[in-house]
Amino acid sequence: MASCIFDSGFNALEDGLTVRDAIDKNIIEHQLKGITDAFHVADLGALVDQHLRWQRALPRVEPFYAVKCNSSKPVVQILAQMGMGFDCASKNEIALIRDIGVAAERIIYANPCKESSHIKYAASRGVRTMTYDNEDELPKVAMNHPTAKMVLRIAVDDSKSSFPLSGKFGAPMNECKVLMESARALNMDIIGVSFHVGSGCTDPNAFTQAIAEARLVIDIGIDLGFHMNLLDIGGGFTGADHILFEEMATVINHALDIYFPEESQVQIIAEPGTYYVASTFTLAVNIIGRKIVKNEQLCSDDKEADNKKVIMYYLNDGNFGSLLDFDHNLKPLLCKKHSPDQQLYNSRVWGPTTDNQDHISDRWKLPELEIGDWLIFENIGAYSISMSSNFSGFQCAPIHYVMCNVTWKTFQKIKEECQAGGEGQENTV
Repeated sequence: MASCIFDSGFNALEDGLTVRDAIDKNIIEHQLKGITDAFHVADLGALVDQHLRWQRALPRVEPFYAVKCNSSKPVVQILAQMGMGFDCASKNEIALIRDIGVAAERIIYANPCKESSHIKYAASRGVRTMTYDNEDELPKVAMNHPTAKMVLRIAVDDSKSSFPLSGKFGAPMNECKVLMESARALNMDIIGVSFHVGSGCTDPNAFTQAIAEARLVIDIGIDLGFHMNLLDIGGGFTGADHILFEEMATVINHALDIYFPEESQVQIIAEPGTYYVASTFTLAVNIIGRKIVKNEQLCSDDKEADNKKVIMYYLNDGNFGSLLDFDHNLKPLLCKKHSPDQQLYNSRVWGPTTDNQDHISDRWKLPELEIGDWLIFENIGAYSISMSSNFSGFQCAPIHYVMCNVTWKTFQKIKEECQAGGEGQENTV
């Protein structure tokens, strides 16, 4: 790879440099050119590190990356070349993953409610494995993709997650047998069970009960004559909290040993998204406006009144771009150094659009910053890119992809091993 940073592709970080060094360098270049545009730096090496961590912690669970979390092409290309499977939710996601050379067998169409034309497209691209959770979905799939391999998604307890999903998707346990019998009546094949404990799961033990319930449903399917050989344990895996992830892995491994021991010959997959990309992306934004609001009624003393002032900052990225704060953990780092004893003020932070909903936060206490100062947001890779828009004509922040030389060599080794084993690639990406 080239030694320079920030060109049309992804490039190597010089030895000893970090992502923060790359951001600082780009900010300096912006300032020299009078540019204030927000930008991302994506460390593709973090994908490699997370993948190795996954393989160590969950050796029996094959990751099928949730494309909806971040569909940036360099991201999915790196993951594909490491032999990753993919969880796709739509025609366009299937097209993206098939077009980079991923074999159809490495894709699960994990959307229980699918548009007929998208089902036809999946069939045309050879994607057969797909989920369902209701009786009305079956005739639709039978008509448009009669050779599909169905996976029954069950509803599980997701009350300990930041974003529960069972209110929208998942079949209750008492309906599973009927749903399987309906599939059999349509000559459809069921090969397994899936579930999702919810995005941002905080309780590792949620997986234990879900895996136990999946075992019951798989046994029902076997009794009905289906060859049930797949368990999909979904997503919900933390990205930045390595301790919580390790706790989840311990619980999952124990539950799998009880309910799906290796001799059961059931393939175990998962649908991690945030786990892989959250820590990969860092965003740098510029303060493009400021307004100081003083409440003179709070105190008559000038000095104390100054401490009560609220400073409103306007950034060049916001809720309609990369800064939609899902879990309320969003917090900026200051690019400019400030003394530890500097006065902090209540701050209201807004995005660049004229919409009043473009309100990023009023929870942060910040020193008095100036127009033109830069703020940095780490762990911004999950859903920020895929859900950003061009609302009000504001363009999505560009992405600069980097990887350190050491990780690049590790990646090449993983890639070569996957190619030698023929893992899921139809051609070289």
